[in-house]
Amino acid sequence: MGRRVAFPSEIAAVHKRIEEVFGEHVARVQEAIRQPSVSGTGEGIREMAELLRGWIEELGGWARVVPTAGHPVVYGGVDADKPTTLLVYSMYDVQPAEEPDWIAPPFAAEVVELPELGKCIVGRGATNQKGPLVGLLNACRACLEARGELPVNLLFVVEGEEELGSPHLPEFVEEHKEELAKADAMFWPSFSQDRKGKVIMPLGCKGIVFVELRCRGGAWGGPVERNLHSSHAAWVASPVARLVNALAALVDAEGQLQIRELWNHVRGPTPEEEALLRKLAESFDESAVKQELGIVRFKLGLHGVEALRRYFYEPSINIDGIAAGYVGPGTKTVLPREAVARLDVRLVPDLEPDQVLTALHRCLRERGFDDIEVIVHDRYTWAQSHLSDRPVQAMLQTYRMHGFEPEIWPRAAGAAPFYLFSRQPLNLPWTRGGLGHGGRAHAANEYCTVKGLLLFEQSMATFLHLIATERGEWG
Repeated sequence: MGRRVAFPSEIAAVHKRIEEVFGEHVARVQEAIRQPSVSGTGEGIREMAELLRGWIEELGGWARVVPTAGHPVVYGGVDADKPTTLLVYSMYDVQPAEEPDWIAPPFAAEVVELPELGKCIVGRGATNQKGPLVGLLNACRACLEARGELPVNLLFVVEGEEELGSPHLPEFVEEHKEELAKADAMFWPSFSQDRKGKVIMPLGCKGIVFVELRCRGGAWGGPVERNLHSSHAAWVASPVARLVNALAALVDAEGQLQIRELWNHVRGPTPEEEALLRKLAESFDESAVKQELGIVRFKLGLHGVEALRRYFYEPSINIDGIAAGYVGPGTKTVLPREAVARLDVRLVPDLEPDQVLTALHRCLRERGFDDIEVIVHDRYTWAQSHLSDRPVQAMLQTYRMHGFEPEIWPRAAGAAPFYLFSRQPLNLPWTRGGLGHGGRAHAANEYCTVKGLLLFEQSMATFLHLIATERGEWG
């Protein structure tokens, strides 16, 4: 951590106001978490959208709950009569909270003391993504209360299907592209500190192709009409065994992607990224990452620069789940008529979803598995920003003004539909971030620290003022 600078009075006044009313801000984050909004089931989606609509209107703006063929988009804006317009993209949907080992009810948003972290808000959406989204709205309220105005105009695009792969967001962006193109930059608010306080600043994100492979009995063999008694395995082929062998053609025992064709489309790091990679290797805390993930080793025995290079620059594959047959109590022996696997491939520049799907079909066909059905559930491409971009510089300066020198990563391994804003027709420079720490997204006991939420809101006030300036810095 570096030296925190003396903030200009405009920013310091907002920081002070956030501290004065922070209890109310925590309560509003808790209110958002307590409203379920599970996109997979639809539970609470409409109610959460209406809640957000009201909060945007409280900023003196306008907001609409825009229907789509799926869940609605909350679309709004605040015209502060400023020269800079910031488009805030976020999400209000969450994953289900069906894990059995929650220490507090997942939609109760209780403040719990967690070891080594202190007071934390525990609940589904605390870090992904209600905590950061509502924290930004809280910071905007504090700007209005402290100064009577916002430093930038705002546009909000908050979707309710990110956890489903944003299937209807492209249509929304296309329909509203003329209005959205008026923005100068796009921003995704998120907590960026690890549990030790280090700030991690990714300059991009990977893409994703999420598919289901379905193997049924048929002309190749296997039961067609129903499950059979397992004694028939002596002369009837197994869809489960066939699916397992098909998966082995795609991914090896260490989880490495085996569709070699895909590497033809992957570009290596640019000179700028090579410099970032070398610098990152000097500060990369491998043991802290393993502790955060709860693992003993990286696959293939990877360490240091080689681990980083694979993480950032190689496509990866993961088998998310396999379902077949009977695994309940007792010894029910069956030969299933169907087996299903779900897997995702993560995309790096310049690998595109169509190339992945073409290669996947070709690989299955060449290995004799062309009967296996491939069902595409989710597909979108990668997005990349650059260190010199105006919003990136504003975020970098924000961290430094608060006394943090960030660890700059070429990209994050997760996927998000940022490409809709960074590519044609909008072509907006973009960034993500904010101080604060949260963790266990998509898992039991998802949390954000209370102290981190305060830091996040103050960093948002700083960022909004910095992005308003031409160079993303003060003065």
